[in-house]
Amino acid sequence: MKETLKKYAKRYFIDAMGAMALGLFASLLIGTIFKALGMIPIPKVSEFLTELGSYGAKIAGPAMAVAIAYALKAHPLVIFSTVLVGYMANEKGGAGGPLAVLIIAIAASEIGMLVSKKTKIDILVTPFVTILVGGLLSVLIAPPIGVAASWVGSFIGWATLQQPFLMGLIVSVVVGIALTLPISSAAICAAIGLSGMAVVGGVAALAPNNPEGLALAGGAAIAGCCAQMVGFAVMSFKENKWGGLISQGIGTSMLQMPNIVRNPRIWIPTIVASAITGPLSTCVFGLKMYGAAINSGMGTCGFLGPIGMILGWFGGVYPEQITALDWVGLFLICLILPAVISLALSELLYKVKWIKPGDLTLQD
Repeated sequence: MKETLKKYAKRYFIDAMGAMALGLFASLLIGTIFKALGMIPIPKVSEFLTELGSYGAKIAGPAMAVAIAYALKAHPLVIFSTVLVGYMANEKGGAGGPLAVLIIAIAASEIGMLVSKKTKIDILVTPFVTILVGGLLSVLIAPPIGVAASWVGSFIGWATLQQPFLMGLIVSVVVGIALTLPISSAAICAAIGLSGMAVVGGVAALAPNNPEGLALAGGAAIAGCCAQMVGFAVMSFKENKWGGLISQGIGTSMLQMPNIVRNPRIWIPTIVASAITGPLSTCVFGLKMYGAAINSGMGTCGFLGPIGMILGWFGGVYPEQITALDWVGLFLICLILPAVISLALSELLYKVKWIKPGDLTLQD
């Protein structure tokens, strides 16, 4: 029973969620980058990039659904059928579109696989069943999922405005931990909309509820993710050298999970760093995410966390003027403070022998 639960937990909460984040990356996130590049005044080119970016947002649902079906190792006809399912689930899900796509694409793919290649008219039966199941679920459960996700996001936004210190700490630590665990922090942030910006019908606009609070929470989420990635990259440099610095600093801190299992104390410096930078982000620098919500869970992976925040500043919905304090805060919170805090604490833990040489060495 335990092994079965572990199997399905990995299948749905690790494989499927991770693939969903990749689908979002290849559509909404990259589309946002194209739209930002389109702001550079180059005749013809600007218009093309802006148009290209707008289509990226519109196909986010299908991209997520196909990625999920692929991760579940569905047959080709099932995968292709989830294009329609993903589009419908994302549209019906509203603010909770990504979460609706995750749940409905999993259900449609699994049920589609029950009939796939079982009949001589597979080319009709498989897409019919997959799309019918996905369509019915999109009508029945996507709207409530959207309401629930919107409520959760709105509550986080409201709570962050009421208690910026406490919520900055909680959001930063929790999302940062999720980034290092073998689950998708990016998918989580997208599912609950941790950004002051929302995409409605492929068009970026202010989030309908508590946009300022959600933007602050998104900034705290970036702080937590960056603390994990930069922290592990820097504190393990003497063992993993430049390859480890790059693979963890702009790749993923998830590489340290085997070492965390062996010695959980190596996680202390980066968690403390996120607990410090999160409140600093919300209370001192007021860093706000108005880029795509998925960026809030990316950290320094390809520098997409900070890039998402910058794109939000210049993407047309950021309600304030950009100041020098914004830029200083961005570099301090995302790069400098995580490195300094994690390195200092790790050296202390080495001295008290809570961390020993080799504890942070990445496996080949």
